[in-house]
Amino acid sequence: MSEFTDVPAGKIAAVVTYLEMRTRPRHDGQEPALQDRIRRIEKPDPDWYLDVYNRIGADLLWFSRLVASRDKLVSTITDPNYEVCAVNYGDQDEGLVELDFRTPGACELAFFGVCPQLVGKGVGLALMQYAIQTAWAHPIERFWVHTCTLDHPNALPFYLRCGFRAYKREIEIADDPRLSGALPETAAPQVPVIKP
Repeated sequence: MSEFTDVPAGKIAAVVTYLEMRTRPRHDGQEPALQDRIRRIEKPDPDWYLDVYNRIGADLLWFSRLVASRDKLVSTITDPNYEVCAVNYGDQDEGLVELDFRTPGACELAFFGVCPQLVGKGVGLALMQYAIQTAWAHPIERFWVHTCTLDHPNALPFYLRCGFRAYKREIEIADDPRLSGALPETAAPQVPVIKP
């Protein structure tokens, strides 16, 4: 039996899949590729952060950081139990991994991505290897992430190949960030804007 639910005009909808690792993967002893290009940003400048975030996620409708207050953004990305790491490629930061250790015994892969020109070039895999090793270097029992149908079409298969296992799905309905001005109306042309 199928059910359909109307998504109101002015909104976007996505199927969200939650994934987790419950055990530390076996480490082959090799350092992740591009290790010398990945670094933790101790106190990220919010303007730098939003620039990288937008270059990675605008066409995937990443918007949560754009609609958060500046104070909320700064308190999150500078929290001592929250790690923001960047990958530098071609003399510019072109990828982010954010590891949230604020819940004892767990780490959330809060954001993960590379700029579109690096997709399919192995940079994401190197960044994921770094994320996995960094997360499991802490005293955790669970490493988890969520992705959605608005994300890159290879995101979910990538997470599964990296060792995450799906455990839950939800439907998210949110205001279309292109209608509020958080993103330009031309962002994510694969998702039509439906105005109220």
